[in-house]
Amino acid sequence: MDRIRIVGGNELTGTIPISGAKNAALPLMIASLLTDDTLTLENVPHLADVEQLIRILGNHGVDYAVSGRRERQGEGYSRTISFTARNIVDTTAPYELVSKMRASFWVIGPLLARMGEAKVSLPGGCAIGTRPVDLFIDGLQALGADIEVENGYAVAKARNNRLTGNRYVFPKISVGATHVLMMAATLARGETVLENAAREPEVVNLAECLNAMGARITGQGTSTITIEGVDSLSGARHRVIPDRIETGTYAMAVAMTGGDVLLEGARADLLQGALDVLSRTGAEIIPTNSGIRVLRNGSGIAPVDVVTEPFPGFPTDLQAQFMGLMTMSKGKSKITETIFENRFMHVQELARLGAHITLSGQTAIVEGVSKLKGAPVMATDLRASVSLVIAGLAAEGETVVNRVYHLDRGFERLEEKLSRCGAVIERISG
Repeated sequence: MDRIRIVGGNELTGTIPISGAKNAALPLMIASLLTDDTLTLENVPHLADVEQLIRILGNHGVDYAVSGRRERQGEGYSRTISFTARNIVDTTAPYELVSKMRASFWVIGPLLARMGEAKVSLPGGCAIGTRPVDLFIDGLQALGADIEVENGYAVAKARNNRLTGNRYVFPKISVGATHVLMMAATLARGETVLENAAREPEVVNLAECLNAMGARITGQGTSTITIEGVDSLSGARHRVIPDRIETGTYAMAVAMTGGDVLLEGARADLLQGALDVLSRTGAEIIPTNSGIRVLRNGSGIAPVDVVTEPFPGFPTDLQAQFMGLMTMSKGKSKITETIFENRFMHVQELARLGAHITLSGQTAIVEGVSKLKGAPVMATDLRASVSLVIAGLAAEGETVVNRVYHLDRGFERLEEKLSRCGAVIERISG
């Protein structure tokens, strides 16, 4: 099993190309199930989750072709992938596939909309909480689906073989459920209105793609999305937005170590809430025509309190990274997690590096220390793993991060990007 070895203490200087967003690419790929034409996606990141979803879509009969830069060729690493679901050969998504990635449950929406039926394994729990699918099921039932849970599967059928538009109010904001209901409603009979919908940039990116395919969606980026159903969708060519979580992660790494880095291709509008918080820590954030420049001139890191919130607030997917940064702040900070339970599993691993963190319910109180010391640590999930990398970049001596397969799910060639900016970091295979 691969590990990442870091020797801390170096500032970061140079350019880091920002990859396409994993959280945008996955629903866009799933949208290919809605049409028998080809959907071509540009700027698709090379990640373990993307490769797993390609396998899952292949199980349903989706063909794909990759063009553009391949592995270890040039900077940026982006690929263009074309997906063609001309013939859906299977409307069942089995447990052995869905259990490996929760987002694969989202195929239930497009399959139900296009084929009138779907049988999808329930994804079960995960390291950062139960993340139930009740909102998905309730919303699809509101669109006229009959859904039963049998032997760990959601078995869904559309009445009269087609979904029907309706008004649905999300009892709580859910990005995944917004993706699924928006996709399902594109082929429903009549109008669907989704209220209290997620406003995240990834939702907007999906809506723009669906509209390019012939859907009629308005209101994306607001809490009320309206979808006028159409009889069929066509193919399209669409670009995945740059990854705002990767952008925020590398910005926090620069704030942690000091230095001056251009995050090439990053868009400030996708994470302004997080950048505002980062500015308050003492980092300088400068949007440019080519990306976002982040620098810290060696001054101390100021403590800042944050509360995770749906977009446009501070993202839960940057909470662990921000905690890593706060471990060396000059004071005490409070980090409150409101989106997921059990998302403080990185606390004990940061403590192994010398961090002083206490937990009180869903709030972590971080008392900054003057130095961290390298140690072997264990990644527990995707975002927790990269918080350990951030801490290791500033720690004295050697830090070895184990279970880096978590990192490979969401960060494209992290060690290569950081090493080009002066970090002493390498992957150890086996």
